[in-house]
Amino acid sequence: MAITREKKETLVAEYVEKLRRAEALIITEYRGLTVKQFEALRRELREADSEIVVSKNTLMARALVKAGLPVPESLLTGSTAVAFCFSDLAAPAKTLSRHVKDTKILTIRGGMLGHSILDEAGAQSLANLPSRDQLRAQVVGMLQAPIAGLVNVLAGSLRGMLNVLNARVAQLEEAA
Repeated sequence: MAITREKKETLVAEYVEKLRRAEALIITEYRGLTVKQFEALRRELREADSEIVVSKNTLMARALVKAGLPVPESLLTGSTAVAFCFSDLAAPAKTLSRHVKDTKILTIRGGMLGHSILDEAGAQSLANLPSRDQLRAQVVGMLQAPIAGLVNVLAGSLRGMLNVLNARVAQLEEAA
């Protein structure tokens, strides 16, 4: 059944809004996935603050033009599903990568990061990035390291003084 012009305009407007919110896109080919597998993927991506939509290539191309982004025409062929990564780039990329390995049906064609078009390897490399929580933990660890070092240095002086006093007390007890 054909899509009406109004419905197409509504879809393009929805895509433009999602494109403006998204930090990255991952373009996949979903042909062969069962509805159950696709719904499981959609559910997992939703948990990672992402969304995947099955789109007509021409409508997605129009939305990209309206959003002021380059159109990766080589990626928009065949059965296309586009994952919009809204906050964290690594989590949805890892989810998609895991589904590629598990199903052996889903394939990642490429993606977009800002105005840059990524090939398949570039989109897969997003899965190797640490998650936002891991990055925060690393920053906190780096900030904490100098403070912990200072505390150890100061505590070392006090420990040394305490050891001298304890040795003197032991010496006086032996003499008494």
